[in-house]
Parts: sequence; structure tokens; C-alpha cells
Amino acid sequence: MAAATTKADDIALEIEQAILSGEIGPGTVLRQEQLSDRFAVSRTPVREALRQLAALGLVDFVPNRGVRVRSLSREALREAFLVRAELEGLAAELAAPLMTEQRLRALTDAEVAFADLTHELRAGQAAGADLRRLTAAWFHANEAFHDVILEAAGAPLLQRMAKSVRRVFHGQAVWAASAEIDRLYEENLRQHRAIREAFEARSSPGARALLTEHVLASGQLLEESLAQLDSGRAAIL
Repeated sequence: MAAATTKADDIALEIEQAILSGEIGPGTVLRQEQLSDRFAVSRTPVREALRQLAALGLVDFVPNRGVRVRSLSREALREAFLVRAELEGLAAELAAPLMTEQRLRALTDAEVAFADLTHELRAGQAAGADLRRLTAAWFHANEAFHDVILEAAGAPLLQRMAKSVRRVFHGQAVWAASAEIDRLYEENLRQHRAIREAFEARSSPGARALLTEHVLASGQLLEESLAQLDSGRAAIL
């Protein structure tokens, strides 16, 4: 029984990561028999893994249809960014006086990695599978920047809540190109730099205001990118 439970946890984690990165897109039906074959297990740990994912809000059990990865309306997406902005703003305020030199270096490293990937994507040289891999790396580099701040806040409940809200963006990792969106990408990098500088100055009010503004702007960037996706001009994972 313990082995089955452990296997269910492993399966749930792998599927969660695939959903969050966009490898498994919104609306995808997850069939137990296919997952059993994929993970070479019986359906028992698969069912438990799917129940865990449902509890996280990542999938829904649909009568007579199986389990479907949740789709998110634009209204729900907008609300989620509002909530995330408040949570991460509070985390920034708490984290500012607790930022060690080691964490500042980690924040700087994450900022640089995200900027490099942004510039690589903006160069427009990647396509197909390479573009999907690059977009996934870009998505995770952004999360790494925010995770440094959440961990530095020293508030485990706040960290869990912020990451839980972030899960609703599953499958929404997109890259799009236009003059307006290009401006938003550049602004995104500027905001990361300003946030890092606020932490270097140990400015709690500054870090909170900047991070709240940044998350809301990121929501606008995602909405603009998804609008282009609807028009067939964006790349989605």
C-alpha cells in the first residue's frame, strides 16, 4: 500500500509539471488506461494521482468522459492575477529585510537567465519543437525569479498559497510577437531589474509596490499573447 501511494505521488507530480509547462494543454482528456500504460502501473495509483490533481484544481472529473485538464476563462485568469499580485506583493515586503547576499545572487542569476531567454526568443530564430523547449525554459526561468522571493519571505503558508494561485495559469505558457507585446516584454525585464534593485536597497515598501505592479503587468502580457494565439500568431507549448 505504501508503494502504491508513493507511486501515485510520483505520477501526480509528473502530470502536474506537464500541465504547468503546457506539455499537456487545457481541455486535454486524461485516460486512465493510457496513463497506466505510460507509467507501467495498474489503474489504482493512476486514479489516486488524478484525485490529487483534482484537489489542486488542475483537472476535473467529467461524467462519462473521464478526466479533463481544466480550461481557464479570461475573467478567471484576470482574477487569478489580481490575487497573485497581492500575495506576491506581501511576500516581497516580508522578504526585503531577510534577503541574504546568497539569495540576492540567486535572484540576480534568475533575472539574467530570464533576460537571456527573452532576448533569444525575441530574436525569432527558434521554431517548432525548439521554440516549445525554449518557451518552456523561459517560463520556468520566470518562475525561478519569483520563487527566490517567495522562499525568502519566510512564510510557508503564503508561499503555498501564491504557488497554488500560480497553478491556474497551467498550459498558458505562450510566446507571441507584435510591436505592443515586444514593448511589454521589455517592460517585464525592466521590472525584474527594478525589483532586484529594491531588494538590494532593503526597501520593503518599494519591493512590494514593484512586485505587485509587475504581476499585474505580467497578466496584461499574457492576455495580449493569448489574444494573438486566438488569431493564430502565437506559439504555445
